[in-house]
Amino acid sequence: MGMTITEKILAEHADLKEVTPGQIINARVDVALGNDITAPLAIKAFREAGGERVFDREKVILVPDHFTPNKDIQSAEQCRLVREFAQEQGLRYYFEVGRMGIEHVLLPEEGLVGPGDLTIGADSHTCTYGALAAFATGVGSTDLAAAMAIGEIWLRVPATMRLVYYGHRQLWVGGKDLILYTIGDIGVDGALYKAMEFTGETIGTLEMADRFTMANMTIEAGGKNGIFPPDEVTLKYLQERVRKGYKLYHSDENVHYAEVREYDVSRIEPQVACPPSPGNVKGVREVAGVEIDQVVIGSCTNGRIEDLKVAAHVIRGKRVAPYVRLLVIPATQGIYLQALREGLLETFVEAGGAVSTPTCGPCLGGHMGVLGAGEVAIATTNRNFVGRMGHPTSQVYLANPAVAAASAIKGEIAHPEEVVKE
Repeated sequence: MGMTITEKILAEHADLKEVTPGQIINARVDVALGNDITAPLAIKAFREAGGERVFDREKVILVPDHFTPNKDIQSAEQCRLVREFAQEQGLRYYFEVGRMGIEHVLLPEEGLVGPGDLTIGADSHTCTYGALAAFATGVGSTDLAAAMAIGEIWLRVPATMRLVYYGHRQLWVGGKDLILYTIGDIGVDGALYKAMEFTGETIGTLEMADRFTMANMTIEAGGKNGIFPPDEVTLKYLQERVRKGYKLYHSDENVHYAEVREYDVSRIEPQVACPPSPGNVKGVREVAGVEIDQVVIGSCTNGRIEDLKVAAHVIRGKRVAPYVRLLVIPATQGIYLQALREGLLETFVEAGGAVSTPTCGPCLGGHMGVLGAGEVAIATTNRNFVGRMGHPTSQVYLANPAVAAASAIKGEIAHPEEVVKE
């Protein structure tokens, strides 16, 4: 029996000829990532275990992005701990405010993750890097501490679910809609501890930004990791960024998949995940008209330059609805600068929107856009659980950047076609 991409990467990093689903392995780590929330816990565990030096100062990466720029004394202390540890250890990749970005957008942009890598991060959306044909998964802070010390981690090999997408996408439909539709179909535990392998003719037409979005939300279906077979789109993206060596893997033809599902994307309209779950998904026309108080365009899911271009296209020349807040957060300083040079930020500001330096802030209800009692938001983020973005009685709807932008203009959830005539 053959092996999947995921199994091949894990076998390579465990120095085994083959692995099978359910097998427990000890594997080498190529990247160990922490942020300003999870890294302090990992640093504490690292020291309590007697750790003195990290296993490789180029493979341990720290990115303060959740509560930065520091929102209060407590978050400032968290970031100080991370900064001092990075200095003490001589870490090559520590990203300070002004040079940082949202971690899961920043690392691919900087070329720090490549195909065939085994990447772990003390953040559930570490699975984003599967878009680059890497095995990437979130772990707890104590697992991160161990990996920082010895460069290894134990894992249970996941079974693989194959998801096949075919057909021509409708206008305004992107990766966010495909993954929301999929989660709506299989449920928030439909891929529990499985690898979600994204394949099919439609996948080849997706930009890397769409692939990152889909891999990012693998965890919202309970997946262990999401992964895309490498192709010309992947290689073009890597050419401009990755300087280290990498290895391309493809699933064998005689693989046994735990499950195979097929989707005709020509039948999928822009999707909206309604409160209180990423699995409560409906077509945008079904929820059009829901009044909103806030719109967030950004996050590790949809804060890339492609996302900002789509949103700016919808908004250009228009005004944000009265009593609605539009928050636009480029995911990295590089994206911020490109958006500035291309006039996208001017478009948002002229429309009445607010533009922020990179931060995860509003996505987790941390700062820069916390919701009050009863307020309603539509966001390009990845989670909408009760209290996710603020007060327990607030509500969050998830959508793609075009839907979010159109909703900001209308003051209610809206299909982009209501705002832009193509």
